[in-house]
Amino acid sequence: MSDERFAAHDVRLFLKRDDLIHPTVPGNKWRKLAPNLRAALDAGHTTLLTFGGAYSNHLRATAAAGRMLGLATVGVVRGHELAARPLNPSLARCAADGMRLHFVTRADYRRRHEADFTDRLLHDADTDAAGRRAVRDAFRIPEGGSNSLAVQGCRALGEELRGRTDVAAVACGTGGTLAGLAAGLAPDQSALGVPVLRGGFLDGDICELQRSAFGGPRGRWRLDERFHFGGYARGGPRLEEFAADFAARHGLPPLERLYVAKLLFALTTLAGEGAFAPGSTVTAVVTGPR
Repeated sequence: MSDERFAAHDVRLFLKRDDLIHPTVPGNKWRKLAPNLRAALDAGHTTLLTFGGAYSNHLRATAAAGRMLGLATVGVVRGHELAARPLNPSLARCAADGMRLHFVTRADYRRRHEADFTDRLLHDADTDAAGRRAVRDAFRIPEGGSNSLAVQGCRALGEELRGRTDVAAVACGTGGTLAGLAAGLAPDQSALGVPVLRGGFLDGDICELQRSAFGGPRGRWRLDERFHFGGYARGGPRLEEFAADFAARHGLPPLERLYVAKLLFALTTLAGEGAFAPGSTVTAVVTGPR
């Protein structure tokens, strides 16, 4: 990208357009889901069970992948109050692709890792015996798709950027993409993660994901926690103005707001702060479309 805000500090900016990988399962969602889908099919599963919030890109991608592969999909959605409201465009797309949506309270959602969660989920669900059996035997994919299989799939992202950049940057939800990206980079490269949620919990999660995927730490990576704009799906006029301007000045389609706009805002701010060495190259991974 030719951008004077980076050029003024002798920094080159590239965009890696992972959003163009697939029309309905783009970017890091494809990289995370592909190995999980192979594992589900190889094991003979016919249903996928996964988790997410009301605007989850992961839920939408899983529903689309299930439809294309002929797999039933079940999405456990955080927020029991949403069951009585019209579906937002994201959840409506999930439903259109055949995903069965189960809305649970936030307290119950926090217990999704417990072994008997599925049994409790089905207790009050309007599902026939065959449906209950399918859900109970479903292949589980965690929130955001981030597990050891997903992290191994995202390692290819770092490998594709070997020798092409000094810093590879990605927006982070659950940390799986950053964990794999860092593992695939060369020793003289580093990965930068920009969390889009508040909380400061990702350091430990990324370390655990790398441990489960590779047996221990891999690559050089760091997080900058300053650019979440108040939390997931939060933004405001400043982010909106930046996103519209960035897309217009570079002839890009509208920036995806949940992740990509925050990432590019962060990199532009960091460049202005002198955070990148003069003469260096920074690559922003565009993980999904609007």
